[in-house]
Amino acid sequence: MDAITVTAESSNSENTNSNNTISSSSSASVSSSRYENQKRRDWNTFGQYLRNHRPPLSLARCSGAHVLEFLRYLDQFGKTKVHTQICPFFGHPNPPAPCPCPLRQAWGSLDALIGRLRAAFEEHGGKPEANPFGARAVRLYLREVRELQAKARGISYEKKKRKRPPQQPPQLPPPPGTS
Repeated sequence: MDAITVTAESSNSENTNSNNTISSSSSASVSSSRYENQKRRDWNTFGQYLRNHRPPLSLARCSGAHVLEFLRYLDQFGKTKVHTQICPFFGHPNPPAPCPCPLRQAWGSLDALIGRLRAAFEEHGGKPEANPFGARAVRLYLREVRELQAKARGISYEKKKRKRPPQQPPQLPPPPGTS
């Protein structure tokens, strides 16, 4: 696979002028938002990844495995230190000194990326049931990354139990003859 150039844009250099308009696929003019701009850039980056894949891939032949390959490829551009289990700072949220552990994409960034690509896939004519970004393998990978990064930083992501509203005892009608 050939290298792909990925440009990192800071949020300060991003054009946040909400008066810009773009044409959507239905040729209706809509106001471009930061989300829409990011979704478009992510979609273009993924398209470039598919074109540079060896052999080149069409979107129709793209599977969850290809999405995982793309996410692993993006790790090399990550900025989040993820401590390995042999690192003395494994499990410490604020390590006191530098270490040689690798930089990776943060789980939250990957989760947001997959959400934008999942939406873009359907906007570009893909059927929801064939969406490779919603594949079970992708969901499991994201869960695994979240858990690994949480352990590496000493943070627990325990699934919170949903609080149910307290149940009120059923209201009984007043006994007959009382007024």
